[in-house]
Amino acid sequence: MVAPSLTDGITTRLLRCDRVNDDGPSRAPLAAATQAVLRPVRGLLALLVPEDPPLELQILGRVVFHAVVLGLAAGLLGCLFFAALELVQHLVLERGVGYEPLRARGEHVLPSVSAVPFRWWLLAFVPAIGALLGGFVSRYAPETRGGGGDAAIDAFHKQDGVIRRRVLWVKPLASILTLGTGGAGGREGPTMQLGGALGSTMALLLRTTARERRVLMVAGIAAGISAVFRTPLGAALLAIEVLYRDDFESEALIPAVLASVVSYSVSISVFGESTLFGDLPTYAFVPKHLPLYGLLALVVAAAASFFVGTMGAVRRVAARLPGPAWARPGVGGLLLGVFAVAFILLVGPSVGREGRGIGILGGGYGAAQAAITGADWLADGWGGVEMLALFAVAKVFASSLTIGTGGSAGDFAPCIALGGLIGGAFGRAAQLIFADPSIQPGAFALVGMGAFYGGVAHVPLAALVLVSEISGAYDLLVPLMLAEGIAFVALRKVSLYHAQPRSLKDSPVHAAPEVPRLRVGDVVRRDRAVVAITPDTPCRDLLASMDAAAEQDVFPVVDEVGGLHGLIPIDAVRVLASHPDVGPYAIAADLMQAPVTVTVDADLRTAAQALLASDLRAIPVVDADGCIVGLLDEHDLSRAYLTTTAARRASTISPDR
Repeated sequence: MVAPSLTDGITTRLLRCDRVNDDGPSRAPLAAATQAVLRPVRGLLALLVPEDPPLELQILGRVVFHAVVLGLAAGLLGCLFFAALELVQHLVLERGVGYEPLRARGEHVLPSVSAVPFRWWLLAFVPAIGALLGGFVSRYAPETRGGGGDAAIDAFHKQDGVIRRRVLWVKPLASILTLGTGGAGGREGPTMQLGGALGSTMALLLRTTARERRVLMVAGIAAGISAVFRTPLGAALLAIEVLYRDDFESEALIPAVLASVVSYSVSISVFGESTLFGDLPTYAFVPKHLPLYGLLALVVAAAASFFVGTMGAVRRVAARLPGPAWARPGVGGLLLGVFAVAFILLVGPSVGREGRGIGILGGGYGAAQAAITGADWLADGWGGVEMLALFAVAKVFASSLTIGTGGSAGDFAPCIALGGLIGGAFGRAAQLIFADPSIQPGAFALVGMGAFYGGVAHVPLAALVLVSEISGAYDLLVPLMLAEGIAFVALRKVSLYHAQPRSLKDSPVHAAPEVPRLRVGDVVRRDRAVVAITPDTPCRDLLASMDAAAEQDVFPVVDEVGGLHGLIPIDAVRVLASHPDVGPYAIAADLMQAPVTVTVDADLRTAAQALLASDLRAIPVVDADGCIVGLLDEHDLSRAYLTTTAARRASTISPDR
């Protein structure tokens, strides 16, 4: 009854103000006059504030407040992370090595350096040094190794949304060292884990419930992705969809959207409103090209399977390397440096980019930009097709060497880049084969991005919106739906994130709780006296026994030697007490039902099933000789379950300081 209390409070305060200077006989007339004036006001307030308000303002305010604060924090941290990463890359790669990274249009933060000579012998070792330092930092939080997406998903399902607070500094520092020195990975994976850690930390500080903590963690993931990828809606959908293979976390959608919008606003306020790939041309939908998009989806699915398989093979080989686990990224960085130098020296001169980036190191967005909009160094005709395909193969091995060995670099960007390269190559090849100028390679590159990541990460809806936000239009919606649907089905047994459960019911945080594996003998209270009666006990004596055992819900019926003949539930006794005309002639044998017992060695699941099957509130517990040692009731089961699960949760979830 919100409205009456509100209007009553307002009018009461007005009456009190009227009575401040009242004295003696004038009080009653003034009060009556005030009531007459305020009666219409009360009616107006009752109309404006209904008795059952449709908005839960308290809950809405808390959700908005948490999401806004989280979005602001994630946006600021994301901007700092991006700026620090660009600064390290500028100082180490551009000024120190003379290597000019190939960037997308929206990635330019600092001016490029062109006067520094290319020192290829340094580039062979710089990625190894950075990855080794990043691996050393990750010793303080081993879960920060690799992309970060799997670790965030695992924390949601297996740690109830708890991410250790040290991840807030370990993950960005390790990623800056790895990516700033040439690691072949992206920024989105680290910010995904960083945002999730921020949401988890905020929930722990606010002492929220476990459910709210998980929601804030998902909202943090969305805010982290939105801060660096600049796709607010796609980031929110990705955060709730990436947690499962065939499902999504619907209750976190609104907080994720709010946090993502705030984080995106902070990011564009700092770095500008341009999207990652800049202003792209309009790509018209041509229905006759749908078969080509379907064929592209199959090609992309095969490439995605190859990428996941290659990364898994590198991970298995790295796991067998001698030495500490934190040093393995250094080995991957050394192999990456040698591979990148060889590729640049062999391929660079043929495209006029000797000593400059060609999309192998880093996330690869620069190569994807060339696949979408073309580049002056990218040849026309079949030469361009071959070059894009070659870049894609090189990117698979480069990213696998970084991420597969445990380097702190994201796998989101390589997937987007690979999809763009394969789609661009496919579109150019189709244009040449069919001699059809209406085929736009940029459109196939964008669809390839969505199909690649949407299929291998099992996030078709999020990938569809991400690509639409990147392109700035929804003209490719139908080709994206077709290609992503085919890729999603083709990649059912291939997953980029192995921590994904299939659906909500398969997640530990949503699965139906199990009765703890305890014995009945560990739970039953043996010190509680059990009132038993004989079969020939008259009704009046039965009622007296019931009054003497107020806490007992079931009365065993036993013979002279203690043999159990049946059970009388207290409800039956109450029914008998309500019929005094029958009471004098009834005995216990007339009320009892078939006996139901459990042994002291039975588990609680068996006892719970016996209680449900017999529709009793309690059942006798007997020992090996058949003697009753106590009664097990519903309260005993509930107490055992709560005690055991609380102890288990306390032992498995302990946030690190």
